[in-house]
Amino acid sequence: MYTELSLYIDGHFIGADQRDCLDVVNPATEEVIGKLPTATAKDLDLALGAAHKAYQSWRRSSPLERSKILRKVAELTRERVDEIARNITLDMGKPLAEARIEILNCAEQAEWHAEECRRIYGRTIPPRVEGVRQFVTKEPVGVCVAFTPWNFPYNQAIRKMVAALGAGCTLVLKGPEDAPSAVVALAQIFEDAGLPPGCLNIVWGNPPEVSQHLLTSPIVRKVSFTGSVPVGKHLASLAGAHMKRITMELGGHSPVVVFDDADIDAAVALLVSLKMRNAGQVCIAPSRFYIQKPVYQSFIDKFCSAIADLRVGDGLDPATKMGPLAHRRRVEAMQHLVDDATKRGAQVVAAQPANFEKGYFFSPTVLADVSDDADIMVNEPFGPVVPITHFDTIDDVLRRANSLPYGLASYVFTKSLKRASFMSTNLEAGMVNVNHFGIALAETPLGGVKDSGIGSEGGTETFDGYVVTKFVTEAC
Repeated sequence: MYTELSLYIDGHFIGADQRDCLDVVNPATEEVIGKLPTATAKDLDLALGAAHKAYQSWRRSSPLERSKILRKVAELTRERVDEIARNITLDMGKPLAEARIEILNCAEQAEWHAEECRRIYGRTIPPRVEGVRQFVTKEPVGVCVAFTPWNFPYNQAIRKMVAALGAGCTLVLKGPEDAPSAVVALAQIFEDAGLPPGCLNIVWGNPPEVSQHLLTSPIVRKVSFTGSVPVGKHLASLAGAHMKRITMELGGHSPVVVFDDADIDAAVALLVSLKMRNAGQVCIAPSRFYIQKPVYQSFIDKFCSAIADLRVGDGLDPATKMGPLAHRRRVEAMQHLVDDATKRGAQVVAAQPANFEKGYFFSPTVLADVSDDADIMVNEPFGPVVPITHFDTIDDVLRRANSLPYGLASYVFTKSLKRASFMSTNLEAGMVNVNHFGIALAETPLGGVKDSGIGSEGGTETFDGYVVTKFVTEAC
């Protein structure tokens, strides 16, 4: 049984009634598993009005009250993990084990923000003359709107919820229509945790229409978006036209640099798990591989061997290690990338046979000798296709790694401290992993540079986008 879907406005779960509905499809079976009601213009105005009304009291709430609610959210998240995970596997496709990990990690997000929201401090500034008091305060920015993607539906939504609500803001969030169950579950969890009505509102609908309606409202003061670069730029332009603050976590095309002194076995084991997680539909996944020539063939051989036994199938099957892609269009996109690369001289060195009558499955595929101008080396693949090429010198690979407008995550493998330091200093990326994976944690900032975004989520920086700085100077 799949969960019942609804809007959530001013503390009320609202079903279809006379509203249009969208089909929710299981990507492993192509079966319609649910109907998602979409918001009317009146619904959107009700959500904005509810958020505005709730903000008048929530902004003055004690950080201890907010912290208590966020801690309860963490507790309920852990209690309900099995049901939520199963629904994510049904509507998004990822293996059940991955869905459970996503949700349990999100409990840490709620706990971290529960603590940090108690530490949004201001400061005093010594005056130049006697009899003057000067101080700085941090105040919530106001009503926020957020747009979250389908690849990590629970994680991406809760990050924005706990940051906005922890700062004292209220929120209208449009989640992913393709994988809505996680966001509906979050609405129920926040309600059960004691969040006052109107502080959190959930809407669904046609993305351009919903975003236009919400972003142009004078009620809204802040926009947060996670998704593709083109959509992010469009929303940023809308927000800029109305002088609204933005946080943008956009696409990436993470370079992987493996030097000839690296531990190849350890690098391969880690990179296979990171690349094939969520069928490669991860913005921080390793996605273009640069291997130094002396270890190039060895790396390819070991990588292909590691994915040979990767079980692809329905995420509800315990034996499945990689599920389907989320949409049929992603399958077509993967095939285009493979065809384009081979036309430009790349070799398919590993690809499991696809024997699925239904479902949006694509076999893990490894391409060798990929040219730098191939589409897969230029555009974010967002799927289980691995392009590998080689390099000679550190200056050569740094230039190639920095050649794209993306700048989200990056990966370096070397035993040389000098090489590690040089690469981490000079890579144009918001996050650099050296010899391990240690990003996207609750206590660390997640964000990119260049076209990969503006601002960070997580870490002590997490509330920066949700507060405004007020300076007060007064003569006594």
